[in-house]
Amino acid sequence: MPRTAPQMPALLAEHAYALFGQRGFDNVTVDDIAARAGVTKGSFYSHYPSKHQIVLAACQHYYRTYQQHVYREIASWSDPVDRLRCLLEMSVRRCVIDRPARVFTTEIFALSLKDPQIRASWLQFYDSVRELYVGLLEAVRAAGRTTARNPRAAVDLMLAALEGVKIRAVYEPHIASDSEQRVLVEGLLAILLDPGT
Repeated sequence: MPRTAPQMPALLAEHAYALFGQRGFDNVTVDDIAARAGVTKGSFYSHYPSKHQIVLAACQHYYRTYQQHVYREIASWSDPVDRLRCLLEMSVRRCVIDRPARVFTTEIFALSLKDPQIRASWLQFYDSVRELYVGLLEAVRAAGRTTARNPRAAVDLMLAALEGVKIRAVYEPHIASDSEQRVLVEGLLAILLDPGT
């Protein structure tokens, strides 16, 4: 059954994201994306006039699916610390252990150094993630289960640590193993629950 026109842009963005996560941005062409999606190059260009536009669309795909996973995973937890731990576990899985997602987000970071549109896109996503963490940590604080005096500062420190771990995984691949996930989550949780801030 052929896909309708509104579905095609989302499908192209999804395939672009998958390819970028496997190979990085420089090693993926428009031809590669079109072939993976099963469309012609001309059809691709009727939805995205440039590779830059498909990169932005792939970013939106990543942001949207990340948010969907987050809300689906934390929805079943009522305890604020359990919700925070669940979010950390998902973040470590998606940002460090899941190699394609780690490659994609690292490439986005590198592109954002030169491209203001990519940077603005990433910043909007990053701010939404930060606000989610701040809200969860404020709930933990309201329950009297953290010493964090400044949840925003604790979250900023934890997110910086998570980004650092992601970069370290490039040089120390063992960090991105399933066996390290618990250690990473507990370390990040300690920053949030007893940050000294």
